[in-house]
Amino acid sequence: MTTPIELGLDTFGDITDGPDGKPLSAAQVIRNLVDEAVLADEVGVDFIGVGEHHRGDFAVSSPEMVLAAIASRTKRIRLGSAVTVLSSDDPIRVFQRFSTLDALSNGRAEVILGRGSFIESFPLFGFDLDDYEALFNEKLDLYAAVLTEKPVTWQGKLRAPLANQSVFPKTESGHLTTWIGVGGTPESVMRAAHYGMPMMLAIIGGDPKRFVPYADLFRRALKETGKPDLAVGVHSHGFVGETDAEAKDALFPFYKRMRDKIGAERGWPPMGRPEFEREIEHGSLYVGSPETVARKIAATAKALGAARFDMKYSAGPLSHEKMMRSIELYGRKVIPLVRDMLG
Repeated sequence: MTTPIELGLDTFGDITDGPDGKPLSAAQVIRNLVDEAVLADEVGVDFIGVGEHHRGDFAVSSPEMVLAAIASRTKRIRLGSAVTVLSSDDPIRVFQRFSTLDALSNGRAEVILGRGSFIESFPLFGFDLDDYEALFNEKLDLYAAVLTEKPVTWQGKLRAPLANQSVFPKTESGHLTTWIGVGGTPESVMRAAHYGMPMMLAIIGGDPKRFVPYADLFRRALKETGKPDLAVGVHSHGFVGETDAEAKDALFPFYKRMRDKIGAERGWPPMGRPEFEREIEHGSLYVGSPETVARKIAATAKALGAARFDMKYSAGPLSHEKMMRSIELYGRKVIPLVRDMLG
């Protein structure tokens, strides 16, 4: 019997506009985020991922704190990061924080490790961007050793060695689910396979089918190294409305503001409506009615053999009220449709 696909949601805690059109405080955004996760739990969403950022347009710099609050108000939804920027963190502290979350949530914690698409955490925590690659590789190696939940003896170049050191608290199950986030390079795919961790593909633009070779490479590498088959997941942006037209009109001005702000920092031209429409029709924006979004998710899942799809439902200043409605439609309508389509 085939295991049903898991359908999740991700948010970075984007600073949203209030009813008066002015930005809400970070504190209010965080409280609203918890309410969004509670609704997601109620309507049958499988997973909620909370991202980590260290800049003014995002409210969450400590996902585990927010996830702990969510754990106290939910019963079944799995709780994780989207992503934990391991390069500028400490692998042992990451494990400790998430094993604590796992205890608070009765085994619902997950970690998605990655390098993130922003670099603010490096100067903030005293790391040199010239060590970008070395930091992630070495810290992932240490994290993998800690993940065994056995005494760790380990040595690297960027921190002091460990000799038969135990890390606490351990999880009740002896296993903390950990994914590796992959942005689309063969090296990242092989890294996930090497450590035997499931792979989460961050597909934030273009035809999702262009990632099929990476999914195939991952499975082939696992097989060739004698590791069991592991899940492939997908993270992409989306928004659900009552109709295609309503969803597009509701999302576009806010998605454009978010996209143009980041684009100005990275040298991208402003986004126009035609580009937005093309990304919905042919790319990785899952926007429309429940039926439209479900068909697109199902097509991506089939193409990649994905075991999980996480939709980033927040979009810059998009209001809390609009996100709540999108979450409700996603849980009550999109998820059952996707599962029906995938048999």
